Amino acid sequence: MGNAAASPPAPSHHSAIRTKRRDWIEIGIAYALIETVEWTPRPWQRGLWLVAALGITFILWRSFDGWAAMGFRTANLWRSAWIIAAAVALSSVAMQISARAHALLMVDGFWVFPETYGAYAIWSAVQQILLQGFFLLRMLRVMPKPWQAALLAAVLFSAAHIPNPILVSLTFIWGFVACLLFLHYRNLYPLMLAHAFLGITIAMTIPGPVVHNMRVGRPYLNYRPHLHASHTHLLSQP
Repeated sequence: MGNAAASPPAPSHHSAIRTKRRDWIEIGIAYALIETVEWTPRPWQRGLWLVAALGITFILWRSFDGWAAMGFRTANLWRSAWIIAAAVALSSVAMQISARAHALLMVDGFWVFPETYGAYAIWSAVQQILLQGFFLLRMLRVMPKPWQAALLAAVLFSAAHIPNPILVSLTFIWGFVACLLFLHYRNLYPLMLAHAFLGITIAMTIPGPVVHNMRVGRPYLNYRPHLHASHTHLLSQP
C-alpha cells in the first residue's frame, strides 16, 4: 500500500468555475483586440495589429490546448477532403454565373493572381485558426452543448465583419457550417483551403463597389471605389 501511487484529486467545483471564467475572459480580450483593430483609424491600425497578434498569441501560449486539439493533425484529413471539393465546385458554379452576367473579375496576368489573392489566402487560414482553434475550443467549455458553442462562434465571427452586410451574412453561414464540420472531423486543413477558395470567389464574382473590396469595420465606411482600384478587369463574354 505504501508504494501505490496516489490518484490525483478530482477537480473541485470552484476550479471548474474558475476555468470557465478564464475562458470567458480570454474570449472577451481576444475579441476586443480584434474589434479595436477593425475600428481604429489607419495611422494607428498597423501598430494595433501587432498588439492584437501578440496578445492573442500570448493567450494561446498561456492556455495551449495542443496542436491536435486545434485541428493541426492528419487524422480524418482524407475523410474531410470532400469539403475542399465542395468549395471548388461551389466556386466554379458562382464563377460561371458571374461570367454569364459579365461581372467576373479577372486579374491582369498570371503572376498578378498570387499578388492579389495570396495574402488573402494566408489571412483566411489565420481566420480559421482563430475561429476554431481559439474561440470554438473555449466556447465548447463554457456552453452546455456543442451546437450552441458552434452557433455562438459563428455569431461572433459574423459580427466581426460588421458593417459589411454581404460578408456578415455569408460569414455567419460559413462560420456555423465550418464549426460543425470541425466538431465532426477535428481537422483544420480542409477548412482553411475551403475558406480561401470561397473568399477569393466572392472577391472575383461580386464587384468591388458592392462588397467594398471585402473591407470591414472603419475601412468599409472609408471605402472609395476610385481610390481602391485593383489590377482586375471584367471578363466579357458573348
